[in-house]
Amino acid sequence: MTQRKLMAEINGEKLYEDQVVEYINMLQNPKLQNKKGIDLVANEMINQQLLYIDAQENGIFEREEVKEELKKMEVQFLKQVAQFELFKNVKVTEDEIKEYYDHNKENMKLPESFKASHILVDTLNEAKEIKKKIDDGQNFENLAKKYSKDTQTGINGGDLGEFPKGTMVKEFEEELENLKDGEISNPVKTEFGYHIIKLDHKHDEVKLSFEQSKSEIKERLKLLRQQELYLSKTDEIKERVKVKKYF
Repeated sequence: MTQRKLMAEINGEKLYEDQVVEYINMLQNPKLQNKKGIDLVANEMINQQLLYIDAQENGIFEREEVKEELKKMEVQFLKQVAQFELFKNVKVTEDEIKEYYDHNKENMKLPESFKASHILVDTLNEAKEIKKKIDDGQNFENLAKKYSKDTQTGINGGDLGEFPKGTMVKEFEEELENLKDGEISNPVKTEFGYHIIKLDHKHDEVKLSFEQSKSEIKERLKLLRQQELYLSKTDEIKERVKVKKYF
């Protein structure tokens, strides 16, 4: 058996490296998954334990309001444990995944999508002036940062990221359909104002293979099984537990 590495003792209570690593994994922060990160988190866990000891010494956990909150937390935790126990044996087989794919392969696809940027202003005159600046050679991203009233995207040069067809309002998407990769539109009016749109690229709809779909199908079927099991179990419990609803 591998000997556990002891990192600290606080009032005789031992803190091992594997406990620190488990806490880091729970945080899901890759930057902490190294020797420096482990030491940093170990120090933080020591500090938290010191605060816990101080709270005990000062009788904080004996306060009625604290006891009530702890009871609520305990009940919530036990509900989560009960749900985990209910779902832990839910499995989906490879054959079931394949059968689902064969029956639904026409729906297993990535939709047509666009990657685009825009500059949004209030008036047509503003939009025309900005388009002229672009035509004269000024940088689209810099103009978006300076003029776009969509401040959320403006700070990133107007970047809207990649989005599936059907995400944007009708007038915006109709213009996207007419643009070629790298092309910049004339002013486009929507309910939000006037847009200058830059299409970075367009991706056609892509049908996914079984291997590409397998992980998603597995999670979908697993979730469906869990929902069925959850409803079945709660219906069963209702037969012996009295429930009154007032809604």
